[in-house]
Amino acid sequence: MENLSVLICDDDTAILDAIEIFLVEEKYKVYKATNGVEALKILEEEEIQLIILDIMMPLLDGLSAMIKIRRKENLPIILLSAKSEDTDKIIGLNMGADDYVTKPFNSLELIARVKSQMRRYTNFGSIAPKPSVLRTGGLVLDTDAKEITVDGDIVKLTATEYGILEYLMKNMGRVFSINQIYEQVWNESSYAVENTVSVHIRRIREKIEINPKEPEYLKVVWGIGYKMERI
Repeated sequence: MENLSVLICDDDTAILDAIEIFLVEEKYKVYKATNGVEALKILEEEEIQLIILDIMMPLLDGLSAMIKIRRKENLPIILLSAKSEDTDKIIGLNMGADDYVTKPFNSLELIARVKSQMRRYTNFGSIAPKPSVLRTGGLVLDTDAKEITVDGDIVKLTATEYGILEYLMKNMGRVFSINQIYEQVWNESSYAVENTVSVHIRRIREKIEINPKEPEYLKVVWGIGYKMERI
């Protein structure tokens, strides 16, 4: 974990310092920014594996910064915000966030979420010990190259999206509840996670389906959960 870097971006320096203490204790290298402009500059100059990004900031807010980041990077982004309404969480997740933590937050919970996202990201970027290709119709997932293609075209997924898709494709035809998907991919207990999972499912469909509203691959089984259709 010593070589893994986390960028914290928040205009409250007390929050920056507090999070830094916990991350350093876990052997992460920490970079700090007080606005989105500074965060983007650090991303250009340093190798960052995960970002903790506050939404409300001067010069460039967190959501605007995230849009710019997502044009180039698939690294995990955890949003921080004082807003706790579900609609705000859904907006953040739809715009590309991997997770969402509301203020005030428990520092140990935040660190646990960092570890979970970091495990997923490093596994996503590593070389699997055994090559394996999962296929259904024109959708192909190469677990060796960590590459997804649809009808031969490469599809870019975030680490979280990849984790969900790989889990479902490894269990083709089986139906999994939202809680089962969350606990498997996020590697933590699920509680009120319906919106989080459904937003990620919607984003995956937008990338792999010809018509996301009438999905061919990633099917919903009403009242139960989701499955990957074997074609």
